[in-house]
Amino acid sequence: MLVVGEYFADLIFQDLERPVRPGTEVFAGALDLLPGGAFTLAMATHRLDRDVVWATDFGTDLFSSLVLGAAQAEGLDESGFRHHAAPLRSVTVALSYPGDRAMVSYQDPHGAPPLTELLREHRPEVLMLPQLRFGAELKASLSVARQLGTLVFMDCQDVPATLDTPTVREVLADVDVFAPNADEALRLTGAGTVDDALDLLAGLVRTVIVKRGGEGASAVQEGKRYDVRAIPVDVVDTTGAGDCFNAGFVHALLAGKQLPDCLAAAVACGAAAVTGPGSSRALDRAGLLHWLARVPPL
Repeated sequence: MLVVGEYFADLIFQDLERPVRPGTEVFAGALDLLPGGAFTLAMATHRLDRDVVWATDFGTDLFSSLVLGAAQAEGLDESGFRHHAAPLRSVTVALSYPGDRAMVSYQDPHGAPPLTELLREHRPEVLMLPQLRFGAELKASLSVARQLGTLVFMDCQDVPATLDTPTVREVLADVDVFAPNADEALRLTGAGTVDDALDLLAGLVRTVIVKRGGEGASAVQEGKRYDVRAIPVDVVDTTGAGDCFNAGFVHALLAGKQLPDCLAAAVACGAAAVTGPGSSRALDRAGLLHWLARVPPL
């Protein structure tokens, strides 16, 4: 499995005494500094005993050192790491509220790893892209993925694009699984409801999943819809939950499971993730079995 995406160091403020507004100072009741970004997706998939290569860049700065050390401690394959002799800071400040969070991010500019070369070098069974990407270069890379027989899984994140943005529709047509959350699906499609957004995306993508937070998840594959309810939990922080959801889905998919079981594994991993800050509660295989038993029946 090949994960292509930037690391981020997540500075997570929790238990905020009131909403943050300009001109005010708000104290948090808890603070964590944890590895995040595409680290969470690579790490969470690796914990489920999948072979993962994570293609990312590190610099000489404190944040790079933090995430690189965490990746090494997890035993991640380092063959996709590029090291730069200069700082390469990637930082997200997450203001965590019950059920959601606001984020401010910064990243030092740098050139992205060449996706086509990575595909030809690693020849992965699955390519995982943590955010919506588009453009002629990406479309060419997805053609290479198709030639190699690589399944393409793409998340969305808060990317400023819509279905009317040039090449977005064409790229989604070459994606095997697309997994936005509810807000992202609405922004991307301009639909009035999540169900309408799901229907629009289902006309473009082979399999589309919409993560619905406390309402679980919905998916459409070959015109058939599936819904899985959420596991009731006390939410601590939602940062990284979507990446853990994705890891659970792909793990089950590689195990030969059908879409409803893949959704159940995804919901289990996502639910476990929100019970702690950031990437700290990603499941291993034994943990997944425990959480799967808590998924409500269809």
